[in-house]
Amino acid sequence: MYLKWEEKKIADYSDKNINDLYNRGFIFTRTGKGNTYKTRSVRVDLDKFELSSENKRILRKTEELDLEVKPVPYLDYSWKIGKLGKGFYEEKFGKGTFSANKIKELLTDEEKSNFNKLFIYCHSERSEESTDPSSQAPQDDNDANSKSIGYCVCYENNNILHYSYPFYNQNINNPNIGMGMMTRAVEWAKANGKKYIYLGSASSSKSLYKFQFKGIEWFDKDQGWTDDIKKLKACLPIGRKS
Repeated sequence: MYLKWEEKKIADYSDKNINDLYNRGFIFTRTGKGNTYKTRSVRVDLDKFELSSENKRILRKTEELDLEVKPVPYLDYSWKIGKLGKGFYEEKFGKGTFSANKIKELLTDEEKSNFNKLFIYCHSERSEESTDPSSQAPQDDNDANSKSIGYCVCYENNNILHYSYPFYNQNINNPNIGMGMMTRAVEWAKANGKKYIYLGSASSSKSLYKFQFKGIEWFDKDQGWTDDIKKLKACLPIGRKS
């Protein structure tokens, strides 16, 4: 599922050290506190970012989403969040990909988790009067509450946001939810003075959905950060999203 070139365990959690690691192609992993690995990382240089016509279209198509940002450990954690995440990753990548217990650990145990923010995407009150059934939040056990649509486990510091493990209710009849969540996270990072937002890795051609933002760049193992998308496409195998 993940492309790894090198692994490193850190003990220095200062913003300076973590910013340097991310700048060298490393990102935090869910496997344990301090664990990072180097990969073909993807990020947006937010000094160059502004909404494109495609970004605006996605925002219009997902107007039912409101974003809330909560600290991790997340005190209002519910087992339904872990259930939603487990089901999402099983559907995308197969059984055993991401357990509910691991999601709970990432969101509640700061001794084992590298992550410090939970992005919560809720059903907007602005869209409650809509007659479009795709904009209505399902009222079933897949939700942590009646308005929740999706979540993303994130890492944030003074300079960066790592949009790391997103998941959402796939019963919602809107194919734009995933990109709507990501686009709002990019907007949030820009509005909150971050230099970069990291969007995971590019390990196959399915990762190209991330390359819809102005300021996008990727980490080349030999040459470092580049915005050469043609080169990226030439080295990507066909495969699943990452």
